[in-house]
Amino acid sequence: MSQTTAATPSASGHRPSGLDQLIALAAAQPLAPACDHFYFLRHGQTGRNAQRIFQATDEPLSELGLQQAARAAGLLAGEPIRTIVCSDARRAFDTAHAVGNALKLVPTAQAVLRERNFGALIGTSSANIDWACEPEGGETLAQFVARKRAALAEALAQPAPVLVVAHGGTLYALAALLGVPVDLGLLGNAQPLRFDRSGPTWAVTPLLRHADGDAALA
Repeated sequence: MSQTTAATPSASGHRPSGLDQLIALAAAQPLAPACDHFYFLRHGQTGRNAQRIFQATDEPLSELGLQQAARAAGLLAGEPIRTIVCSDARRAFDTAHAVGNALKLVPTAQAVLRERNFGALIGTSSANIDWACEPEGGETLAQFVARKRAALAEALAQPAPVLVVAHGGTLYALAALLGVPVDLGLLGNAQPLRFDRSGPTWAVTPLLRHADGDAALA
């Protein structure tokens, strides 16, 4: 996979508004974890994922999401993962525990790994997400990137290899912080990804591409 930082197109084929600003903010202070590889898993699908609606932290997995989490657990069961760190939002927490049961590991939940707080936009459509927005009662883009930089640095300092279970927004930020492009096929719910470093350069590989890839916000 090319190592030139690139934005992911939305489901309509266009770059999400404000994504260039997210990439620029991340590039100003890149993430430099000491590990040479780690894993990332977006949570399983929820009802509001399917409807493309900004979600609260208590949004549960749908039946499909539970199936996706179980499938991801099977894919990750053969990987040498030592630590699972997850967002404490219900959809990520439950996905992480499905994987943890398969790996016989107890995930550590952290509020700092939650999705971006979109404040007053929660409950409204995320179909035309603007990453540069400044929602009332929510986080600015700069605040979100700074939070993710610190949270991911802490998570990836845990005993390796580490699995991070979080959100689509976290994946956008993580990729930008490492200078890795994220294509549409990597954004599917419960799609296990492996990040590998060769010298200073990072690359990402899906353990198995899902057929339900969707750039909708987590």
